[in-house]
Amino acid sequence: MTTESIDVTARSNLSLRIIAGGIIIGFCYWAAGVVMTLLLSILLAYLLDPFVEWLERWRTPRAVGALLVVLLALALVVGLIYLVFDRMEHFLSDWPKYSMVLKQGAAAVDQNLEQLESRVSELAPRQRTRTAVLVQEPPVHSLLLRGIGSLYAIVLTVTFVPFLVLFMLTAKRNIWHATLGLFPPTERTRVKDTLDQLTRLLRGYVVGNLLVAAILVLVSWVFFWMIGLDHAFLASVVSGLLNMVPYLGAVLAWVPPFIVGVSKWRHITPFVGVAAVLSIFHLLAINMLMPALVGRRVHLNAVAVTIALLFWGSLWGVIGLILAIPITATLKVICDNVESLRPVGRWLSA
Repeated sequence: MTTESIDVTARSNLSLRIIAGGIIIGFCYWAAGVVMTLLLSILLAYLLDPFVEWLERWRTPRAVGALLVVLLALALVVGLIYLVFDRMEHFLSDWPKYSMVLKQGAAAVDQNLEQLESRVSELAPRQRTRTAVLVQEPPVHSLLLRGIGSLYAIVLTVTFVPFLVLFMLTAKRNIWHATLGLFPPTERTRVKDTLDQLTRLLRGYVVGNLLVAAILVLVSWVFFWMIGLDHAFLASVVSGLLNMVPYLGAVLAWVPPFIVGVSKWRHITPFVGVAAVLSIFHLLAINMLMPALVGRRVHLNAVAVTIALLFWGSLWGVIGLILAIPITATLKVICDNVESLRPVGRWLSA
């Protein structure tokens, strides 16, 4: 084979990969509801599978064990949602006093900005013409249709996830063997090792993050209770979950206690203290809890994590932020086990 033919083949392979990548991204965008539901179900199945295996060791049929585990998980989720919504109801009843203070603060900021703008215009006067822009409000029926569509997507996801998780747990071995059967016999050992790596990675990542989130919620609750913050439980749940957001979590975790404390604290010292303590919690979680509980399974550099969060977050919103790191870590494991893609895997962990 000549050098020219090799070059043409390499270029055609690269073009085919780019086209295939574009098709996959387009499918993830247009079929976002289906893909997100499937990926969330896979993560939950990895999380619940050890409990099903534990029941199997006690001679419980796998189908019965999977059903019991899914029902217990649903009961736990419903209980947590009830606790949060019960506290949310009390918070909403007190919302007028918080909103009044927030509106006053926003009005003061607007007034200061207007004064600054007037001073700047005095220093550099210039004629400006004001153009009236008419903003056409969307019709009521279009808003209703949009709301019904989003509600339908949420109901569809919530409805299908438990059934998908149940089916995945029940038919795990059949799915496993069928997946191995898609590859030639000479490649099945490598595929099995790759699937084992993915199992350890995803399970460790999900379990570790849930434990870290629970610890952050607990310590935040104790801290908010000690300083006498109203709605301490609700603020700790929201703050602890926001604290898990990569990079931005250290700042986003301040928002719930700031909103609740804005009607009670009249000077800046409590806000600074809350921000400092929550930042310490965030640093301890990232540098101590995450390595201890999650381990070093997710070998991704900061650039890869940031790009993944930006891409999947813009594509799928909040769910994309949740799935960004597991998806990227899965791609890295696949790249590490495919010889032609190993440079990409090395870049992701550089």
